[in-house]
Amino acid sequence: MTERPRPGSARPGGRTARTRAAVLAAALDELDEVGFAALTLDRLAARSGVHVSTIRRRWRSVEGVVVDLMAQHSATIPTPDSGEFRQDLYELAEAIAGFHALPRSRNLVEAMVAAAAYDPHIAELVRGAFMARTDVVTQIVHRAVERSEVPPDTDAYEVIAALSAPFYYRLLILRRDIDERLVRTSAEAAYRAACGGVFGGGE
Repeated sequence: MTERPRPGSARPGGRTARTRAAVLAAALDELDEVGFAALTLDRLAARSGVHVSTIRRRWRSVEGVVVDLMAQHSATIPTPDSGEFRQDLYELAEAIAGFHALPRSRNLVEAMVAAAAYDPHIAELVRGAFMARTDVVTQIVHRAVERSEVPPDTDAYEVIAALSAPFYYRLLILRRDIDERLVRTSAEAAYRAACGGVFGGGE
């Protein structure tokens, strides 16, 4: 039996790429207009012009489409390379704040978390999307190690998690806006902890 591809993992180019672009654009517009709770495969099909059976075959569910959309949009957050660790962390924090300042980005994150809460398959896709993005931005920490700005055993993933977590706590738990103070304190806290060896890999 042929294994079903992961949502959004079909080969790129041509008709496949056009189908993905149309469905993801439709999902983003629907999240803006009606929110995740009202999002259905039929609505996506009507807005995108892609047959519902095609959407179901490729993404399996509305949740699969949302996870693919989140992966696409989070990839637009740049990875800073200023040559200085503290500045890189600050610029990354600013980019995260800018991304989540958009109402549609908030809708997207909330939809993704809601979907993952009750579906183990979607939860695994969400973890994969976040880990893939984290893999990219850990370059900031690896470069800092090479410049001897942080200890050589610094856990790059933990540094990025410490920087990012306050944003999701603010958005999803406190339900408040992200401001410049949060950008500054998140970046500075991660910087000082990393330089102080808090994220070392030892016992």
